[in-house]
Amino acid sequence: MSETPKTNPQTGPKTSSGIPVESVYGAEDLAGFDAVRELGAPGEYPFTRGIQPTMYRGRLWTMRQYAGMGDAEESNRRYKFLLEQGTKGLSVAFDLPTQIGYDSDDALAVGEVGKVGVAIDSIEDMERLFSGIRLDTISTSMTINATAAILLALYVAVARRTGADVKRLSGTVQNDILKEYIARGTYIYPVRHAMRLVTDIFAWAADEVPEWNTISISGYHMREAGCTAVQEVAFTLANGMTYVQTALDARLDVDAFAPRLSFFFNAHSNLLEEVAKFRAARRMWARIMREHFGAKNPRSWMLRFHTQTAGSTLTAQQPENNIVRTTVEALAAVLGGTQSLHTNGFDEALSLPTEHAARIALRTQQILAHESGVADTVDPLAGSYYMESLTNEIERRAEEYMAAVARFDLGGNYGMLRAIEQGYVQREIQNSAYAYQRAVDERRAVVVGVNEFVAEQETPIPIQRVDAALEQRQVERVRALRARRDAGVHAAALRTVAEAARNDGNLLPPILAAVECYATVGEIANVLRGVFGEYRESVTV
Repeated sequence: MSETPKTNPQTGPKTSSGIPVESVYGAEDLAGFDAVRELGAPGEYPFTRGIQPTMYRGRLWTMRQYAGMGDAEESNRRYKFLLEQGTKGLSVAFDLPTQIGYDSDDALAVGEVGKVGVAIDSIEDMERLFSGIRLDTISTSMTINATAAILLALYVAVARRTGADVKRLSGTVQNDILKEYIARGTYIYPVRHAMRLVTDIFAWAADEVPEWNTISISGYHMREAGCTAVQEVAFTLANGMTYVQTALDARLDVDAFAPRLSFFFNAHSNLLEEVAKFRAARRMWARIMREHFGAKNPRSWMLRFHTQTAGSTLTAQQPENNIVRTTVEALAAVLGGTQSLHTNGFDEALSLPTEHAARIALRTQQILAHESGVADTVDPLAGSYYMESLTNEIERRAEEYMAAVARFDLGGNYGMLRAIEQGYVQREIQNSAYAYQRAVDERRAVVVGVNEFVAEQETPIPIQRVDAALEQRQVERVRALRARRDAGVHAAALRTVAEAARNDGNLLPPILAAVECYATVGEIANVLRGVFGEYRESVTV
C-alpha cells in the first residue's frame, strides 16, 4: 500500500492553531503510537477517552444554562423558566459591579447595575435570587473571581437560612484569578493576596462544603480573547499548576483539594480540533498530577470540565446562523467528553438572551442527548488516524508553550506568574487574535454572513432589554438595608475581616459571619482593599 502524498504545510488547510491538515491520514501518521499508554480505557489513567467508564451511558452531561440579568427577582424568574424547560443546573452571571467589588450605589457602578448579569449587594439579594429553589437539590455554578469568597459565603449563608444541608451543596465557584490578569480584567487585589483568597477557599470548602468545586480553571476567556486551541490548553494547565503549587505551599495536602479542582473550556467551531483539544488536555493533566505533583488519589488525576460554546463566534449579522454554530460547538464538547455544558443563545451578539433564544439553546443540548446517538458510546472518535494524530500534535505543541512558561520560573512552579507579569502570555494571545482578524479581513478565513454569503438586508430580531428603572430600585434597596441593620454588629464583623486579612488566618469564616450580619459585597471588598491594596495593570503591547 503506497503512502498518501503529504500536504504542503505552507499552502494546505490548517486548524485554528496552525496545525497543517493532510487530505488523508493513515497508519504511518501514528508510527510508534502506544494505544495502551496514550489512550487506556475510559475511566482509567491517563483518561484520554474520558473520566468515567461509561460516560453518558451512565449519566448525561449536566445541561447548565448561564443566566443572570437585572435584579435578583428578574434572574430568579429566568432560573425557574430554565428549570421548567429541563435544565439540570444553574449558572449565575453577575453584573460588573458585583464582579469587581462595588455596591450598586457606588459612584463607579453608575450605568452598569444589572447590565451584564445580576446585581448582588447583600444576603437579601441572594435570598431573592434563589427564592423557591432548594439549594441542596440543584447544582449551581457562579462565574465570579475577585469576589468569589464573598459570593460563596453569601450562597452558604442563604442555604443555612433556608434549612438546606450545607454539606450537600454542589456546584462551582470560578475563583480563577490568574486568567483575569491575562484576559478578562475583573481583578481587584495584587496577585499574591488574590492567590491567598483562592487557597483559603480550597481549605475552607474541603471541610464545610465538601461537594463543592472550589475552582474552575478557565481557558474559556483566553480563547474569547483570541488564543488558539493549543494556547488554551497550555495556558490553562499552566495556571492549574500554579494553583496546585500555591495550595501545596500553603501546606494543603494535594489529595485533599485536587479532587475538587475543575476546569472550564471553550468549544470553538473547528469541530475535530476541539475534540482533540479536550482529549489532549485530559491526558496532560493526569500526567501532571500523578507524575509531577505526586498525587495518589485517582480522582486527583482527573480533568473534570465544563464547556461553553464560543461567544466570540456569534455574529450580529444573520443571527439565526448562530444556532448552527452553537450546535457544532456543542457537538464538539460532547464528543470531547465534557461534564457539563452551556449553549449560547443565538442573539447573544446583540444582547443578553431572550427566553426564546435560551429555550432553543437548551433544546440544542437535549436534541444532541436524546436524538443524535452521540451519547450511546464512549469516545466514538477514538482510534481515528486523524483524531489520534491531532490529539498528539496538540499535546506536543501545548507542551512547548508550557516549557516556554516554565523558563520564566525562578524555582517552585511559578513560571506562569512571571510570564503574566512580564506580558508573555498576553502578547501570545494578542498575536493570535491579530493574525485571525487579518485572515477574516483578507477573506482567508470565511465567516458566513460576515465576509461571505452576506445578506443585502438584515431582518431585525427581538432582543432582551434591562429595565432602566432597575438601577435606582437596587440602589434604594442597599441603602435601606444599611439604614436598618445593627450598625455595631456590622462594624465589628468588618473589623474581624480586616484583622484576619492582616494575619494568616483563613478569611472565609469571618467573611461568612460578616455577610450574615448584612455586610455588603462592596463593604467587604473595600475592607480587603484597605489591607491588600489594588492591582495596577502594566500595559502589554
